[in-house]
Amino acid sequence: MRKPTGIERRLNKYGYIFVLPFILTYATFQLWPTVYTFLIGFSDLKGLRSDFTLIGLANFKKLVGDKYFWESIQNTFIMWTFNFIPQLGIALLFALWFTDDSLRLKYKGLFRTIFYLPNLLSAASVAMLYRSLFGYPNGPINLFLTRMGFWATRVAENGETIKEAFNFFRSVPVSRGIVSYIQWWLWTGHTLIMLMAGITSINPSIFESAMIDGANKTQRAWYITLPLLRPMMLYLLVTSMIGGMQLFEIPFLLTDMRGAPDYKIRTMMVYFYNITFQGANDYAYGAAISIGIFIITIILALAIYFFMLERGKQAHTVEGEK
Repeated sequence: MRKPTGIERRLNKYGYIFVLPFILTYATFQLWPTVYTFLIGFSDLKGLRSDFTLIGLANFKKLVGDKYFWESIQNTFIMWTFNFIPQLGIALLFALWFTDDSLRLKYKGLFRTIFYLPNLLSAASVAMLYRSLFGYPNGPINLFLTRMGFWATRVAENGETIKEAFNFFRSVPVSRGIVSYIQWWLWTGHTLIMLMAGITSINPSIFESAMIDGANKTQRAWYITLPLLRPMMLYLLVTSMIGGMQLFEIPFLLTDMRGAPDYKIRTMMVYFYNITFQGANDYAYGAAISIGIFIITIILALAIYFFMLERGKQAHTVEGEK
């Protein structure tokens, strides 16, 4: 093996100096917190104590039998599913529309900007905005509905029917719907931009050949665009799923910071925060929850990857047989 020359050794030294700040920052703010989280996950650290004792797998055994943790997983998946499916469908529809040159659409750049603008807002500020919009009884949505003659009704103890404003955040489906809608509203623009980038990267000669063979728009979209967009959709699915597993600010700030009503919008991250930083400050069990979230995310990401890979192989096999 050739030994480095003097100039190469000096260049290597400067290279190490330049990457040193990144390595120190990464080790301090990412690597060590990750290692420490795994460490205290096997301990009994809680409250105001700074010392702890290693207790083995006790926190993880508790986590497996924790019905509230499993309920938070269910809540997370419900709200992520009702956000991601319409997000992908609508973004794909607009991406096909905006990239179709035969339509000669004007102001496509303006529409893309309008779609992407919500993504620039912080999730916390959007959560507070929607909490105010759907507020009871004098939020703007309630004022609009009551002036239009729409009221919620309930029967009093004396049998009298009482009209009142809608208390949206006491309804489980409505609360989950609002969280899903906010996520959809925030991220559709980003998904649209990514899908448009994927479509414009497809070789135009493929579409031209299909047009010469007589394929119409629907056939080109179904048999060319969608199959060739599979890698981009896989990327969007995995990144959206990872983001969905970390859903926190919106369900946390929208109601009572504990996932009301009936803890039905309490996601995994909200449950982690409630256990770790509210109430008993059970840092050890909180660390076990975060490790559980990490493992679930890894398993789901790998499952989606291998599922899409298998579907791709099957599609290629069918095309080869044709």
